[in-house]
Amino acid sequence: MPELPEVEVLRRSLERPLVGDRFNAVHVHFPTLREPLCAPALRRLEGHTVRRLRRRAKYLWVDASGGETLVLHLGMSGRLTLVDRDAPLLAHEHLGFELASGLRLRFCDPRRFGVAFVAPTGDLDGDRHFRHLGVEPLSARFDGAVLADLARGRTAPVKTFLMNASVVVGVGNIYASEALYRARIHPRRSVARIAHRRFDVLAEAVREVLGDAIEQGGTTLNDFADGEGNSGYFQVSLDVYGREGESCPAGCGSRIRRIVIANRSTYYCPRCQR
Repeated sequence: MPELPEVEVLRRSLERPLVGDRFNAVHVHFPTLREPLCAPALRRLEGHTVRRLRRRAKYLWVDASGGETLVLHLGMSGRLTLVDRDAPLLAHEHLGFELASGLRLRFCDPRRFGVAFVAPTGDLDGDRHFRHLGVEPLSARFDGAVLADLARGRTAPVKTFLMNASVVVGVGNIYASEALYRARIHPRRSVARIAHRRFDVLAEAVREVLGDAIEQGGTTLNDFADGEGNSGYFQVSLDVYGREGESCPAGCGSRIRRIVIANRSTYYCPRCQR
């Protein structure tokens, strides 16, 4: 599943070609997604110009001149790419936006867990998809003090805590494992047993991991590609995720282990992470 870095990479790759372009026509080819596509609502974008692209958690917000925003979520396997308007329709192309520039923004999702809808730009924060979301880990507000405050009264494993979107958004399975390795914190450690100073280290590790992933175009393990169809390459820089049995990159002499936390594979070094 694309996580925060992948959606941010997608936003950046689409921003320059899309901003200032106009939606000429909207085509709903296959309406069946996690939430059925509403063609009349999506067609309200026709004739309006793209003003800006934003990201909230793992959602892409495309603000249009008509005071409405196209909201997109890639789900498990979604791809959003720019192609020539006359490019052949793909088998899983659910949605296509014809642009005045002669391009087509197409949304393909073989597994159909994606989301696409239109909402008033001024009401997005109160929308049911967003009102429960936690702090953005790349925002100025995110730091160790905020994490410590959010952890107060909780006893969950720190990895589960990091992946809770009502606490921190966009930190999925891969990046939670990587951040905890950099912070040298065992993924099963209860947040109730983490000192404030270690929350500072953890917050910085989360920022660094997400930032590094964005710089390297995201992580492509299966489906992810940016708006131009380019795959990411952060997967070659992963320290622990998917590296069960390999030597710890810190050179401690231990090997990476895999455990399951909340039904998700979790990778860590038993010597470095406490």
